[in-house]
Amino acid sequence: MDKLSALEWILFVGAGMALAGMLSSLLAKRFGAPLLLVFLLIGMLAGEDGPGGLKFDDYESTFLVGSIALSVILFDGAMRTKLRLVRRALAPALVLATAGVLLTAALTGAFVHALSGAGWIQSLLLGSIVASTDAAAVMFLLRTAGLTLSPRIGATVEIESGTNDPVAVFLVILLTRLALAGEADTATVLAEIVGDFTVGAAVGVGGGLLVVQALNRLDLPAGLHPPFVTTAAVGIFGLASVWGGSGLLAAYLAGLVVGNSAVRAYPVIESFQGAATWLCQIAMFLMLGMLASPSDLIDQGLPAAAIAAFLMLVGRPLAVWLCLLPFRMPAREIAFIGWVGLRGAVSIFLAAIPTLAGLPGADDYFNVAFVVVLVSLLVQGWTVGLAGRWTGVATPATSLPVQRVEIDLPGNTGRELVGYPVEAESPLARGAHLPAWAQPALVVRNGVILNPRDAGDLTSGDYVYVLAAPSRVSRLDALFAAGVEDPSAARIAFGELPLVGEAPSAEVAALYGLEIAGDTADTIADVFAERYTDRARPGDRVAFGAATLIARRIEPDGRVALAGLRLPDIAQASTRPPWLQRWLQRLGLSAKD
Repeated sequence: MDKLSALEWILFVGAGMALAGMLSSLLAKRFGAPLLLVFLLIGMLAGEDGPGGLKFDDYESTFLVGSIALSVILFDGAMRTKLRLVRRALAPALVLATAGVLLTAALTGAFVHALSGAGWIQSLLLGSIVASTDAAAVMFLLRTAGLTLSPRIGATVEIESGTNDPVAVFLVILLTRLALAGEADTATVLAEIVGDFTVGAAVGVGGGLLVVQALNRLDLPAGLHPPFVTTAAVGIFGLASVWGGSGLLAAYLAGLVVGNSAVRAYPVIESFQGAATWLCQIAMFLMLGMLASPSDLIDQGLPAAAIAAFLMLVGRPLAVWLCLLPFRMPAREIAFIGWVGLRGAVSIFLAAIPTLAGLPGADDYFNVAFVVVLVSLLVQGWTVGLAGRWTGVATPATSLPVQRVEIDLPGNTGRELVGYPVEAESPLARGAHLPAWAQPALVVRNGVILNPRDAGDLTSGDYVYVLAAPSRVSRLDALFAAGVEDPSAARIAFGELPLVGEAPSAEVAALYGLEIAGDTADTIADVFAERYTDRARPGDRVAFGAATLIARRIEPDGRVALAGLRLPDIAQASTRPPWLQRWLQRLGLSAKD
């Protein structure tokens, strides 16, 4: 009976901590705190040195839960990555995920060696533990700050995070073996790495294709499609690991295959995956927080903080610069990617591997990694939005989040039934029309269901159900989203030069003496299409050399029909307050000065 009571107590405490983690997301959104930091702190408070007083040192259970959680998290992130939209980001992201991790681990390991005098294998092992990034935290912080990244930068950060974890795992396992054995055959080590990649890639792609076929061919009972996919993701991870491959890489590639294929019940699968990912993050972060003992962290505080400072200011930025130099990316984009390499749960998760392997002094790896993650989240986590604005790669959102309800239609019709509320400041409420490929099914007005023909023009407060292809549903969001800017922003403002969307970008740049990258899109509309994946909105801005392009009129298909070009002198003068301009004039300085 005592064991039963203990189990019941564990269930109660575990559920309470999970609920606290969920509710803490509201606090994180309000104050911009990284969720990972909040979850870790809750776990530490419940741990042995905190008010909870729970003694927890089960590294094996933590490793098991962490493996399951990471497989679901990586699968979900990959499933939401659309390859057709991120092709330009694929090559730089993969270089960062491979060579970038190796360089970061080597640079950090060299610093650890110089700082502590530890052996090279031990130093490189610690560098490898903290070499991977957590882009999920970055994207969350940008959303809470009301900022959006350009598709190329956002995709580069996300793909790097999804694919760099396997490389870090390889390095940690390899160096742990070297630390235990003391010597190794280089050819054997390289063969193991190649084998891990090959098996993981094969199982991931093959498993993803099997999941797609099962979803489309098997007549599963209603409601089982989402848990089937989540369970399959964990199974693919486990199978790749059993066969000696990378389970993390397999889960990520399987998610890419499923997310970029036409599958049945995709809306409910995506919704369920989002909820499962949240629960996995909460479970993993809380357990990692409970493992940490603040009294032990204090002893490693100063050297760990020094390692974190080197990693943020030197190691990561230098590695990113070396990796992205061949791609001729603008310096501001390289600087942003270098700064937002937040360390997260994977680093703490990897720090448990030396402990499970029985490596002497393994607790030091865990404590140092934990402090590095905390410093990274505190310093970089709260400056992500500021870094995005300073470098110009993140722009304020021009519309509020839209509420969308998706209903998958049986019979493989190739369409979904999507429901939207018509907001007061949305384009549809201001007279815009649905595109030809979106077929309205019904309109709910004041609690009455109306035929679209009888309803006439849509008004604020209506609720509309539309039939559309799944690949085009996201394009409808902009029509139903309430704008945060004044609707008059859609007109050409004084001091802007009007440009039609199909104007050749290279000729416009040459006409006004603007230096733009050689791989810039062909037309002004294409420039906006690269920046805003689905569609731009009136008032959206894009850097165009030293000038700024501002979207003014949008076609129903999402392309920019009319834009305003604000040249550097005009843009700078217009952003200066009147008192500053008057003061400059008195000194005899022009607006440009």
